[in-house]
Amino acid sequence: MRALDRTYETLLLEEVEPGIVVVTLNRPTRYNAMTNTMFDELERMALDLNDEDDCRAVVLTGAGKAFCAGYDLADADLLADLGAMAMLDQQERACRALLAVRSMRHPVIAAVNGAATGGGLALTLACDIRIAGPEAKFNTAFVKIGLSSGDLGTSWTLSRLCGPAIASELGFTGRMVLAEEAAALRLVNRVADDCVAAALELAREISSNSPGGVQLSKRALQANMEVGSFAAAIELENRGQALLTRGTDMPEALAAFKEKRPPIFTGA
Repeated sequence: MRALDRTYETLLLEEVEPGIVVVTLNRPTRYNAMTNTMFDELERMALDLNDEDDCRAVVLTGAGKAFCAGYDLADADLLADLGAMAMLDQQERACRALLAVRSMRHPVIAAVNGAATGGGLALTLACDIRIAGPEAKFNTAFVKIGLSSGDLGTSWTLSRLCGPAIASELGFTGRMVLAEEAAALRLVNRVADDCVAAALELAREISSNSPGGVQLSKRALQANMEVGSFAAAIELENRGQALLTRGTDMPEALAAFKEKRPPIFTGA
């Protein structure tokens, strides 16, 4: 089933124009706080959209005043009663959702319209690009409730975006970072008055390029954050370029250049 044909309890999906899908976290009365239902639906949505060849880019945002307030504390009382293995299952359920979002072959742009705290911050970090609205604010939050900032991939992604010293400061203090500081710390790409509109404009720019080129660029950028050497990075890049020259988009781009017309990319 296509992602857009499913009914979700915690998400809204809309294809605003061909190939560009806006996914909205839709629990505004709870500041879009995460529940097990949301984790399951985020995972399902990401897996479904990943299978859709016509998708070119995804914009992720929140309904109402917040992006996502992290795990819903109304459910948090139950966590203390879980046994060790049940708690591990709970953690893995949440992490599967964020990993599915990060692993989508299509670029994912977070339009952070308000607070992104705790797991909400982690969700923005799972996206490829982050654009903040003026009201956006971020914190790791976990230490404020007796937990570790090593949660939902935050210790890995935050260190790589901001560097280990800044990640340590934010992780140890749990302090709030407002939009302009977030941009200065490289936590977000930039601040825009209308973050959703800015994210859509960026999605259009991305969508005008070769789908295969964009997807293998994403694969190379993500994979090479994890390899241990320059040589290994080049090896992965070489394979991607060799594959793309066997497709139709590069010859089409060369022909369009010679004919002085926009290329028509198909991803084939």
